[in-house]
Amino acid sequence: MTARRGFALLNVVGGLCVLGSYAIGLSLHPESRGAVWGNLPLSLRPLYTVFMLLATAGYFLFSYYVWIALDSARVRVFGRFGFGAFNAVYGLILLPSAFWMPLTFEFIEQGGGALWVAIRVVLLVVGLASLALIAAIASAEPRGGNGARRWALLGSVLFSIQTALLDALIWPAYFPT
Repeated sequence: MTARRGFALLNVVGGLCVLGSYAIGLSLHPESRGAVWGNLPLSLRPLYTVFMLLATAGYFLFSYYVWIALDSARVRVFGRFGFGAFNAVYGLILLPSAFWMPLTFEFIEQGGGALWVAIRVVLLVVGLASLALIAAIASAEPRGGNGARRWALLGSVLFSIQTALLDALIWPAYFPT
């Protein structure tokens, strides 16, 4: 399987796992849907809503760049890795993301330090991987289209604000443990 096909498969399967975990989690736990916010102040929730939408748009912007604008046979990331580096970063974003919702509902219902640690690890891995994605896009050579690269960088920054800042750092600070 080529790295480009692996990228497509990873996005389809990983994306379905993330979206499926949200759909299943929210449908199976209607009574505790609001509890996933923890004690996040009502004043911050609109910020989350806006950045969830911006992060989603950002995902499409940087994925377009990686999938369409980069030459998967020639690209070098950080001067030494091939296209597979993007697959690794996407894997570190998508696969742990599929565990956040189930772990959070389990924690809400059962509590437990190990579950809280697992949630924090998931959020930190995703946040760090999203920061690595910014660096991977910035370092990718040959660049592809400059306009597409700028949009990809913007999209990856918006995505990282959601994952590395809001999800990995701010949300846990307001979640009752």
